[in-house]
Amino acid sequence: MKLNLKKPIAFFDLETTGVDVGRDRIVEIAVVKIMPDGQINYLPQKAGKENRLVLNPTIPIPLESSMIHGIYDADVKDAPTFADYAPKLFKFLFDCDLGGFNSNKFDVPLLAEEFLRSGIDFTLDGRSLVDVQVLYHMLEPRNLKAAYQFYCGKKLDGAHEALPDTIATYEIFGAMLDHYKDKVLINDVEAVHALCERRKKADLANHLVYNDQDQVVFNFGKYKGQTVKDVFQRDSGYFSWMMNAEFPLYTKKVLKELKEKMKL
Repeated sequence: MKLNLKKPIAFFDLETTGVDVGRDRIVEIAVVKIMPDGQINYLPQKAGKENRLVLNPTIPIPLESSMIHGIYDADVKDAPTFADYAPKLFKFLFDCDLGGFNSNKFDVPLLAEEFLRSGIDFTLDGRSLVDVQVLYHMLEPRNLKAAYQFYCGKKLDGAHEALPDTIATYEIFGAMLDHYKDKVLINDVEAVHALCERRKKADLANHLVYNDQDQVVFNFGKYKGQTVKDVFQRDSGYFSWMMNAEFPLYTKKVLKELKEKMKL
């Protein structure tokens, strides 16, 4: 099915040093960018081990991670870092909605961290997020390999390589729109974004969320459920503690913006 797009959407997948959004780094990225006219652009331009977009994470890659994605320290020693590649990637993703598999919880937050760490003010303002895993678990609870077989009738070769996983995710999304077109899915990225984001988050790590009054509240710790404004008015040191603790950079960015708006 041809996607009904108002602007480009970039499906992407990351292979990383681990699963800690605040500490781990990207070792491989692939992007499939679909334009409103149906044109598709790839990053890297074609699949294959000889053309994988591998990055030097600047920290050691744990063996358990390497055994999953097949990228070892020796493979990245001469590769560019994310900071080296960030300007080109930022340009490629400019004005794009974002899609992926488990992307709302992991890939998007980690990508944002890497951009911020590289000095690029990456924001999600104006972007819709399509998490195909959220849709899949909502409609047919399984994993990427099973989803590809179920919706596309294909066997997923090259699992845990970023580009094959990304292409499979994009194809699954299109097949889902066909499969559920008379049920719950609408061929509209903003509508799908609303399904994927069932509780509105203020940051990417789900530390800050919106309550029913559209106020930003803490979603963790001793102030869970309390508004950021009330907490900062009562406990002025809490902001400083969060800014100096090991919270994701995107969470800190949102807190700074909130504090400036509150003029506290």
